[in-house]
Amino acid sequence: MENEKTKTPMDKVKLHPYHPDTPTFRYTHARYFDRMGVVDEQMGKVVANLEADGLLEDTFIFYFGDHGGVLPRGKGYAYESGLHVPFVVRIPENFKKLADHERGTRTDGFVSFIDFGPTVLNLAGLEIPKQMDGKPFLGKGTTAEELSGRDEAFGYADRFDEKYDFVRTLRKGKWKYVRNYQAFYPDGLQNNYRYRMLAFAEWRNLYKAGKLNAEQSQFFERRPPEQLFDLESDPHEVRDLSSDPKHKDVLAQMRVGLRQKVKRIHDLSFYPESHMAAEALGDGVAYGRRHTKEINDLVAVADLSLVPFAKAKKALAEALVSGNPWERYWACISCGVHGETAKPLVPTAKKLLTDENLMVRVRAAEFLGIIKAMDPMPTLVGVLNESESGQEVLLTFNTIAYLRDHKGYAFDLSPVKLKVKRGEYTRRTDYLSGKGKL
Repeated sequence: MENEKTKTPMDKVKLHPYHPDTPTFRYTHARYFDRMGVVDEQMGKVVANLEADGLLEDTFIFYFGDHGGVLPRGKGYAYESGLHVPFVVRIPENFKKLADHERGTRTDGFVSFIDFGPTVLNLAGLEIPKQMDGKPFLGKGTTAEELSGRDEAFGYADRFDEKYDFVRTLRKGKWKYVRNYQAFYPDGLQNNYRYRMLAFAEWRNLYKAGKLNAEQSQFFERRPPEQLFDLESDPHEVRDLSSDPKHKDVLAQMRVGLRQKVKRIHDLSFYPESHMAAEALGDGVAYGRRHTKEINDLVAVADLSLVPFAKAKKALAEALVSGNPWERYWACISCGVHGETAKPLVPTAKKLLTDENLMVRVRAAEFLGIIKAMDPMPTLVGVLNESESGQEVLLTFNTIAYLRDHKGYAFDLSPVKLKVKRGEYTRRTDYLSGKGKL
């Protein structure tokens, strides 16, 4: 930091409430603003070249980010800091009739990336295929009034490099609903790419040293299975309202809305990645449609984590012995979310440590490890040595990293003799062994 000064004054930076106020974080924010200035300059050159070539007033310009930014808790996370991107459209004079907007105006309507394809086709006067997702926001048939009324957006976070997660979000006006399907994983679970960054590494070190306040610590702690945020009063999503009785009706509506969405799109992440790669890679849409009922059943088992354990116990017990391995898989995850209250199901879960499905074994060991019912590592090492799937190995290492770093279990890499010889799992082995440059 000392060798590269920033143009943006570090003392003028306004930090997010979830970031600690340190020189490292101030430098990181200032450096980020500096780089945005460089990108703006480059975009200015593109515009100047179009003008010099006489093409500016014949060209629609879309200028946007591909994610919410690279600051910690940005890219790859399903908060607004990771999902909400800057987006500017320049409408050319010669085609202004295709846009019901005045230059220099702003709309509060929601636009998603899936809307870009239909919009470009619409501007070109081409038919939009019925199977294409998204809605055009410019061109024939669109109006500024209709666009300003769009107030709903769907978001998600799954695997990021070697780090697995499963988060879905629904934004409706000022309300943001977050569904953490694997709520026991903290946002700050190890990801080598991120922790190479000075700010990420310092943030975790400060947490371990007990030097963060509650808002700054959230990133490294277990999450609720569902969260509700009022983005008008809490744009940084640090005050979860899901347990506030005053908002129970909004919470219920948003929960139903998201549940309907994941069912409607046949969300394939209710299967582990190894199964998707083996069975659905050729045509995921067709696979999802063929397995609509099964996916809906898995959603129901996953959502048992949202009700008190006393009410969920009977259904979870049945799912743990289901003939469908993915119901057993999700029953274990839901038990892990319930945590200590799910102890009555420990005897049944222990039987799954020898399940014919390796991913069920992993999730059973994970649940039992979370509540300290047994050491999960021998089972997980056994899965690593037996599996012939790179995705299964990677997911198993995700569980190992979580249980070692956040539950205190010791892990010895020496008994691991993988049949899989290539894959992103090396990021985990480098980290867990302490070798390699992270």
